[in-house]
Amino acid sequence: MTTRQSKSIHLGLLFHNHQPVGNFPWVFQQVYEEAYLPMIEALERHPEVRLSLHYTGSLLDWMEEAQPAFLLRLALLVKRQQVEIVSGGYYEPILPSIPDTDKVAQIRRLTERIQRVFGTRATGMWIAERVWEPDLPKFLREAGIDWTILDDVHFKNVGLEDHDLLGYYATEDQSTTLKLYATSKSLRYTIPWRPVREAIENLYSLATSDGRRIAVMGDDGEKFGSWPGTRSYCWGSDSKPGWTEEFFTALEQNAAWLHTIPLGEYARNYPALGRIYIPTSSYIEMTEWALPPRKSYAFGKLLHHLEEEKRHDILQFMRGGFWRNFLVRYPEINNQHKKMLRVHQNVYDAGATPETGIIQLWKAQANDTYWHGLFGGIYMGHVRSAIYHHLIKAENAADRARFGAIHWQRYEFTDFDRDSQDELIVESDQQNLYIDPQRGGTLFEWDMRRSMHNLLSVMTRHEESYHETLRQFEQERRQQEAYITHQLHSQQGYILASDEPISPHTTVRTKEANLDKYLVIDPYRRNSLIDHFLAPGITLEHFAQVRYEEQGNFVQLPYETMVKHDSSGITITLARDGQVKRPGALGPLPVHLQKTLFIPLGDENLIVRYTIHNKGQTRLQTRFACEWNVHLLGGGGNDQAYYRVEGHKLENGQFDSMGEVPQVQQFHIGNSWIKQDIGFSLDEPATLWRFSIETVTGSEAGFERNHQGSCLTLLWPLLLEANQSWNVTITCTGTSAS
Repeated sequence: MTTRQSKSIHLGLLFHNHQPVGNFPWVFQQVYEEAYLPMIEALERHPEVRLSLHYTGSLLDWMEEAQPAFLLRLALLVKRQQVEIVSGGYYEPILPSIPDTDKVAQIRRLTERIQRVFGTRATGMWIAERVWEPDLPKFLREAGIDWTILDDVHFKNVGLEDHDLLGYYATEDQSTTLKLYATSKSLRYTIPWRPVREAIENLYSLATSDGRRIAVMGDDGEKFGSWPGTRSYCWGSDSKPGWTEEFFTALEQNAAWLHTIPLGEYARNYPALGRIYIPTSSYIEMTEWALPPRKSYAFGKLLHHLEEEKRHDILQFMRGGFWRNFLVRYPEINNQHKKMLRVHQNVYDAGATPETGIIQLWKAQANDTYWHGLFGGIYMGHVRSAIYHHLIKAENAADRARFGAIHWQRYEFTDFDRDSQDELIVESDQQNLYIDPQRGGTLFEWDMRRSMHNLLSVMTRHEESYHETLRQFEQERRQQEAYITHQLHSQQGYILASDEPISPHTTVRTKEANLDKYLVIDPYRRNSLIDHFLAPGITLEHFAQVRYEEQGNFVQLPYETMVKHDSSGITITLARDGQVKRPGALGPLPVHLQKTLFIPLGDENLIVRYTIHNKGQTRLQTRFACEWNVHLLGGGGNDQAYYRVEGHKLENGQFDSMGEVPQVQQFHIGNSWIKQDIGFSLDEPATLWRFSIETVTGSEAGFERNHQGSCLTLLWPLLLEANQSWNVTITCTGTSAS
């Protein structure tokens, strides 16, 4: 390429590298081999290419243990001032979602780690998912941060345009000034998706005679080799260099006018373009995902339409939802978040030290399951489970400091989920039970303190905006298959779609055909102790696919609640006067349902006793079903997660299996890896229904089915004369799985 010296420009590249807390070790290793290591090797080959790198604390922790030589190589790049290491929240939290003390402490912790490992002070930071709120400058500056990077959409929302963003701006809150860069969407969608020559030409078109400008691109490091189809594309082979090698070579060849520079160095040497105040925002896709599903779909379609028409004058003012609305969209996210706030208070009351759980609390603030979109979210069951593991571990440490080794119990009526209505929280040294009296008297969290596992960390099958995209894609695919079959039968050829890597924002992939057939939307949250009355003809398949009608009015409606606490344990009585429909034209019968939960002191046990009383004047004939939804990391046919039913040999005993077992009195569920078994004992035999709760979710790799937990439902036929009652007792005994 021809060297051009009449004008020049700086290029600031920042690659953000992250793996979630709780992700599988093999994923860390795979992405390391595909993306992290090749990038360092490329930088070693191209010493004139200078840039900024961000590694989250969870990734640095793994590297220190699994790949310590990598950190030594990275330290050499830092020492020769080729690479700048950038700070951030240690475990990559969404900063506005965590308490202020934790904001500052997490950033300081990563900055101190960078100083210790690389011998340099980080002056800038990466903000997780670029979730910005206007009070952040105060806390970032308190943590020692001088600059950070946001999306260009943050700046365009206040009226700036692309040509205004070739530098940084100063913002402030309460007189603390912070420097803000904008990462260019144009560059993010060019690097590495477009030809290298095109990227270089675009940069030259922005250069000026004074050379003061900087074009900035901050994006995920994983897209260089780890995203689908990018490994050979980015890194090439022995016979052909990859995109990244070609790009770095071009940067060096054009170094006379194209100056790569770490962002911190530019911020020290050049003044701000001006002052700015950024509204609450994130990148545009995140604001789309935060909307209700149908509004999200409509917003996405509108964005696509405006992009096709190149209506950038309108696009810059498009803003979707507010990140915090993920706490509204998903009760499971809100549950996790409010649990984190509760544990935060507990840990700080106990002194907020490593011994009282502060590190575990910070790990549990990792952002990856506090939202949902294309690149992550609450549907990642193993990561969701890991967040609860660290929350319970922090809770254990704080409570040991406060109570010692004695057996203890306590309960509290409190507005846990912040909706103005109280929930009932029961805590002890053995287990925690969170009960929602207003929504069916259900159990929505059940923490086993010994195994540090939330048994009820189950994800409901929610409607998602991308479901409509999937439906349309599958319909078009089936039409195309029919056309291809016709063409083959007619001896005509056809052209397959290109397999060139393209941005996951602009393509649709599926990991199996006909995924739209698995789209089921649950009408209620998948808690436990859900009380159903079902007509005789309802089958397991009807129940699993939500193709049935409730005969009673007990699901999701209020129960009266009383609590008794004595030296033996805590007794909770939940009762409701409701109605149960009868077949034909007959009206419903009044029914009183009472469930009593007993949590004994010092034991990993739970005893549930149901009493159903026919308050009507005629016979009641129905089926009563008690539904439990349990998460035991059982997806993919995991042999460590199981059902065992005494007196019955199951064809498939894995926890994600489906089946019906009659006349059950004792069975076990568990996972040997997390060392948790729960034995169920019934004093009245029941029919056991079980099925895997599976969602269809999207990721950069494509649409796929994901196991979110298993539903196990106990059914009893009821024939109650007028004023007659029926009782059953379910005893749950927890032990360490063998």
